[in-house]
Amino acid sequence: MTRAALILLSIGTALFVGLLAWQGFGSVASALAAAGWGLVLVAAFHLVPLVLDAGAISVLFQRQHDGVHHNATVRDALFARWIGESVNSLLPAGQIGGPVVMVRQLSQRGMRMRDAAAAVTVSTTAQAVAQIVFALLGLLLFGAYAAHGALHDLRTATLIATGVLGAMIAGFYYAQRHGLFGRLLGVVSKLFGKRDWSSLMTRAEAVDTAVQGIYRERGRVAASFALSLVGWIVGTVEVWLALRFLGHPVDWVDALLLESLGQAIRGAAFMIPGSLGVQEGGYLLLAPLVGLPPDAALALSLAKRAREILLGLPGLLVLHFSERSWQRRRATGRVPAVD
Repeated sequence: MTRAALILLSIGTALFVGLLAWQGFGSVASALAAAGWGLVLVAAFHLVPLVLDAGAISVLFQRQHDGVHHNATVRDALFARWIGESVNSLLPAGQIGGPVVMVRQLSQRGMRMRDAAAAVTVSTTAQAVAQIVFALLGLLLFGAYAAHGALHDLRTATLIATGVLGAMIAGFYYAQRHGLFGRLLGVVSKLFGKRDWSSLMTRAEAVDTAVQGIYRERGRVAASFALSLVGWIVGTVEVWLALRFLGHPVDWVDALLLESLGQAIRGAAFMIPGSLGVQEGGYLLLAPLVGLPPDAALALSLAKRAREILLGLPGLLVLHFSERSWQRRRATGRVPAVD
């Protein structure tokens, strides 16, 4: 773990513990305990948006490239997405580790590395744009609440979070259209010279070319965006279910408001591992909009954390054993081409 990541994790942990202490560990724990086995059902339902996210990746797969057929399927995309989300949720890798692991998982299942990197890069961008649209939908709903409740400071904070997220996505998209991977490797080669970078530069430029090729297929990109947006909207049901099990039921519109704006706040804090503390603070800020008491808002955040653990720990175990299997196959020379 880098020093910066350690500092950010420490800040997030301090915020997380501070918020729980402020509301009282006992009251939050009691609210969470009320959900009981309902947390397992919430975790199980998360498989639905996970499948949609996998579909958003698989529509970008090139079934044939340079006369070579690739064997990656929707199931492969689902496993890659699951494992990547597990890494993002439970390991201090920011939001970068997940996509890197997804590319590696897809390449181990028969995709060319450059095609896997291109598909994951474009699908990640489409998902982020869909998140912005989802957040804007929440802001439209929030406008109706703010008009009656004078919660303008909260609306400003949410707009800022959405704007920050949008600016980062725009920058990421611009970099992709102008040779992101080649430029990054060029910077790295200048910082860490004293070796031949030509082979890696060729691969980086091949990824950039594959990314440009996907963006030219606008129908595929639009389908990836649409599936991602549906995934965000369907994910609202998790909040609706969790609050029902916690004993604080809300209607679907209120659940959508909490999820859309909560995800925007969490997304803007992507540098903090797992957005620890930020997610909890976001739900505390949003709770008055739907009449949730503070302890229920924190219990909702912890319910989502429990879902991450229930699905994420098995995902990390699968990653561990798949890496061991891959290393054994490499040692025996039985590996697919991933150039």
